[in-house]
Amino acid sequence: MGEFIIKMPDVGEGVAEAELVEWHVKTGDPVREDMVIAAVMTDKATVEIPSPVDGTVIWLAGDIGDRIAVKAPLVRIETAEGAGEAQPMPISQAPSAEVGKTEIARPAPAAPVTAAPAAAAAPAEKPLAAPSVRLFARESGVDLRQVQGTGPAGRILREDVEQFLVQGAAPALLRGGSAKKTATEEIKLTGLRRRIAEKMVLSTSRIPHITYVEEVDMTALEELRATMNGDRRQGHAKLTVLPFLMRALVKAISEQPEVNATFDDDAGIITRHSAVHIGIATQTPAGLTVPVVRHAEARGIWDCAAEMARLAEAARSGTATRDELSGSTITISSLGALGGIVSTPVINHPEVAIIGVNKIATRPVWDGTQFVPRKMMNLSSSFDHRVIDGWDAATFVQRIRTLLETPALIFIEG
Repeated sequence: MGEFIIKMPDVGEGVAEAELVEWHVKTGDPVREDMVIAAVMTDKATVEIPSPVDGTVIWLAGDIGDRIAVKAPLVRIETAEGAGEAQPMPISQAPSAEVGKTEIARPAPAAPVTAAPAAAAAPAEKPLAAPSVRLFARESGVDLRQVQGTGPAGRILREDVEQFLVQGAAPALLRGGSAKKTATEEIKLTGLRRRIAEKMVLSTSRIPHITYVEEVDMTALEELRATMNGDRRQGHAKLTVLPFLMRALVKAISEQPEVNATFDDDAGIITRHSAVHIGIATQTPAGLTVPVVRHAEARGIWDCAAEMARLAEAARSGTATRDELSGSTITISSLGALGGIVSTPVINHPEVAIIGVNKIATRPVWDGTQFVPRKMMNLSSSFDHRVIDGWDAATFVQRIRTLLETPALIFIEG
């Protein structure tokens, strides 16, 4: 018999370790060549690692959420004797990852290894199951530790829980007809969710935020937006409020360049950027990402809309590249119709400002003689108080307000 050792690949950019975010196999599982056996993440790039050979998994490096050093052993596979030497092979990568190479050690004699039999008595402490399956099990009163999973790597599927219930293992019901719910669930932060948590801790622990909220009358802009959407050319992306806000940001930044900056607080250096690279906070199935519309200062309204739509789709589908998810100089955060009345957006470190967009609502506004219905929206914006004084923050937001309330100004050059 022979043994192949698959090592943690070097994904580049000086990364020393990567996080295990998914196992597709468990010890004792047979594998075949090109079968994906694991997924690892560094920064916001996820890389799938395939097996280069047929064989049986005899050892795995760690659990989901563990960090493994580059070039450290990741998987050991037992193969038929005389399989020969394995050559380095490309990693199968998720679209947002960089291309890397899997390093595989030369086969070496190994002591016979017998896969541990499946434990029939004590079930696993933390069964592998999707959140929806855990919810279904809790509502059905089923302890997942009693259920045998049939999915990849022993993952428990909804069908497994249903089969468990059919077999008569359903809990006894109370008089009211519902089962007691006593289960608890521990969820380990892994993958992108952990990256988001780390970024939020970094931002809030190192940046003293000042948040400034201002009311904006969006009536004229909404009328203009409706007209432009009605007249838009075939192939043009539909205009939302954000492209107008992006162009307003560009104009306001030209008057207050200190807002379009990054702050290296370790070195004590503020870098002002002439290029306006606007990050657009985007919710995806995996969590919050910030794709970047580069050089907004050189784009018109329609170009901003098209690029923003392209990047948002790439982020949601997981096809955004590392470059498309980094390098912003100022960020816009918008929850759309769920935007609420006010928010306290967290600055995207190491930037010094973030503009939060709240929902548009029709409200009565006094015009001097009577109340009239107007489409109103709040801007909730946060600034790094080490770099931006309150007066400057207010001046910046007031300038944006003026541009949005008189949208013709957005299109005037100079």
